[in-house]
Amino acid sequence: MAKKLVDKVLGFMGFEEEPLEEEEKERFREEDSVPQVKRKGQVFSLHTQRQVRVIVAEPRAFEDVQSIAEHLKNRRPVVVNLERAESELARRVVDFVSGATYALNGNMQKVGNGIFLFVPSNMDIAGDIKEYGERGIFSWMDE
Repeated sequence: MAKKLVDKVLGFMGFEEEPLEEEEKERFREEDSVPQVKRKGQVFSLHTQRQVRVIVAEPRAFEDVQSIAEHLKNRRPVVVNLERAESELARRVVDFVSGATYALNGNMQKVGNGIFLFVPSNMDIAGDIKEYGERGIFSWMDE
């Protein structure tokens, strides 16, 4: 009885099912008799982790900064050690590499005296060391 009531309401609203004609019934029977081909889906692992290679650079000349920028462009993090570099070279290196990092939407962090971490945009640096002192990020240098 409830089914008849629902059918009447649907019919009133215009959702009444129309009876299938004989041709349509035969077509549906033919489609049911054709075996369906199963398609295999592509299998891939969801837990693949790509190993990240961290580059450690200790530039001795300004020409070395181009290779550092290339590593950042290739999405590799770079640790730059400037502890033994001359003050002018250290400033130029930090300026160039921090500009390249900014252009690539990356991040930079000072991690020690004369040691900097530059990461590309696909990585983030957790933690924040901000003990720069009077001379800013170049506090380890002798003037």
